Amino acid sequence: MPVSWNDHSPIYKQLAKQIVSWILNQQFKEGDALPSVRKLSVEYQINHLTVAKSLQILVDQNIIEKRRGVGMFVSDGAVQRLIDIEKDKFYATELPTILKRINELNISKEEVFNAINEKENKRD
Repeated sequence: MPVSWNDHSPIYKQLAKQIVSWILNQQFKEGDALPSVRKLSVEYQINHLTVAKSLQILVDQNIIEKRRGVGMFVSDGAVQRLIDIEKDKFYATELPTILKRINELNISKEEVFNAINEKENKRD
């Protein structure tokens, strides 16, 4: 599972985001064990404390759970919690930017809906 780090945010946040992506894309399903801190640290050549910090963020959000002596596992209901979190982020950060651009270009709601439908039809 290759990951390329960027300089725009801390690596621990990037790793947490990558793990979220794996869960949402079903690479790790609810109840599945995640790779160990050591394995992630070696595989991505990052400090084990950075990996632990990434995982702790997800534990705090109840996305993964720690099982003493066994490891980290994707929590039951994690996918729906992640979808809810990501929707909230979209509505709070991305949608205002999109709406601003729509207003700047004087695009009607009807045009937006038609464009969305057209794009969806092309994917099918």
